[in-house]
Amino acid sequence: MSLGKYHQKRNFNETTEPKAGTAKGDRHIFVVQRHHASRLHYDFRLEVAGVLKSWAVPKGPSMNPADKRLAMEVEDHPYDYKDFEGVIPAGNYGAGTVYVWDKGTYELLNHTGSFDKTALKEIKEGDLKIRIKGKKLKGEFALVKMKGAEKNAWLLIKHKDQYAAKEKYDSEDYTPKTIKEKGMKEKERQKLKTPVKKVVKETAKKKA
Repeated sequence: MSLGKYHQKRNFNETTEPKAGTAKGDRHIFVVQRHHASRLHYDFRLEVAGVLKSWAVPKGPSMNPADKRLAMEVEDHPYDYKDFEGVIPAGNYGAGTVYVWDKGTYELLNHTGSFDKTALKEIKEGDLKIRIKGKKLKGEFALVKMKGAEKNAWLLIKHKDQYAAKEKYDSEDYTPKTIKEKGMKEKERQKLKTPVKKVVKETAKKKA
């Protein structure tokens, strides 16, 4: 899988985000990263064919099957991004704080033959069904591409199983207070640091 778009968007002289990475072991990993950028969201990533297929989830994942969380597909990320935490400097793509909110492994519900080929086929068809083994996220989930919407718009939906929540689920309730505070402080600091572009208006010369 290509990381061309990922590399084009980043200045590695300034950001400490990883450039690449090699998958290890037979089990496929997943990671959810809380990304406190200009707009707070959660990045949902699945290891497929050596890279992390990625979706930005504005409201964060939910363990309640009643929630259908919008998930916007974004560029593939390198495998080593699974461990990335820290600050993306002001002026860079995705500037803000990144926190590993949850991680673990996942399985395909309909696994036939090659894991990666099956996963890529389901993603292409817009219907990916998985079983997650994380600390916060557990059990069966579906990623379903929305019809008639933006081409990169999906829904992340929890299946009804023994892990499903019946009460309201908010990812922020499972985020440490110190992480929230750090994100807010960094966001305010970057607002002050980011230069504001000045628009120079030319005044028309008066006619004699």
